[in-house]
Amino acid sequence: MTPAASIAAFDGARVLITGGLGFIGSSLAIRLVGAGARVTVVDAMIPDYGGNPFNIEPVRDRVAVNFGDICDRHAMDWLVRGQDYVFHLAGQVSHIMSMTDPFPDIEYNIKGTAVVMEALRLHNPKAKVIFTGTRGQYGSTVQPPVNELAPTNPKGIYEISNLSAEKIIQVYNQVHGIPAVLLRLTNIYGPRAQMKHSQYGVANWFVRMALDGVPIRVFGTGLAMRDFLYIDDCVEALVLTAASEKANGEIFNVGVDSPTNFLELAQLLTRICDGASWEYAPFTPERKAQEPGDFYSDISKIRTLIGWEPTMTLEAGMAKTLAFYRAHRDKYWTPGVIAAPPAPDIVPVALPRPASPSVTASGELR
Repeated sequence: MTPAASIAAFDGARVLITGGLGFIGSSLAIRLVGAGARVTVVDAMIPDYGGNPFNIEPVRDRVAVNFGDICDRHAMDWLVRGQDYVFHLAGQVSHIMSMTDPFPDIEYNIKGTAVVMEALRLHNPKAKVIFTGTRGQYGSTVQPPVNELAPTNPKGIYEISNLSAEKIIQVYNQVHGIPAVLLRLTNIYGPRAQMKHSQYGVANWFVRMALDGVPIRVFGTGLAMRDFLYIDDCVEALVLTAASEKANGEIFNVGVDSPTNFLELAQLLTRICDGASWEYAPFTPERKAQEPGDFYSDISKIRTLIGWEPTMTLEAGMAKTLAFYRAHRDKYWTPGVIAAPPAPDIVPVALPRPASPSVTASGELR
């Protein structure tokens, strides 16, 4: 299936995106609405997790929004009905926070995934599930680039919980026949990310430091290799794998096979962003404990089987990211104010479920 045909597959399709007001979910929603899909997003709006109604501003009147919790079994039983695709993106995504408080990872990443999959088994087993895990599921690697057959040896609770979620979905795919695609994402950056604190996404945090005129802190030598993937390329991978029959039951790396080190990233930003600078900094104990060394993805499988590969260069992607946040900085952070990491004792309370699925189809935020 060509990329054009893949996009055409979503014309008129019903799509549910969990975590749909967050970074990746909102970017996906905008892409799918443009393809003619009928999109519903569900988001618990946990403070500082990244949910932001402004993220869907370009399609605000064409997206149904449900403020709810994926762990609410009754709500998910309603929301999955009638959907053609379920993009499961909701979860706790800070590997640093997971080392001091593992319970959100267990609650949202493991239990939440089980709730979504059980709702599908009972009420809509033909819907296709696309799950976004993390490259951290591999843990430390001996020799990059890392392909999908590499052993999984995660170094943190966040990564373990993502691997567990992946295994749960595999069971529902293999035993109950629910179509599913399992993606392991690398370091995603770009517009619409959470920018209040540094717990999620080092590349975007570098962007905030650059725009605030605060020296970008490069930990250690800065020579550890990573693959940084622009959000539009990530979304395209989600769309293409969702539309492809060949992807059913498969695990795919979604990344860049030409790596960059942190020092190079900092130097790039100082070159293209006026007022930006950088400095070396020692690792914090938490970051040092989880530093995996060099990592970048082998994307041969998704390139060969699906025909996807990234197209955005790092410099072009960073320029787009800087331009977006210059224009909309007030929607994402207050200069000079860095939020504390999400509090571990905050538990989202789901709104009462709608009387029928049509209640959430008005496209209004409420």
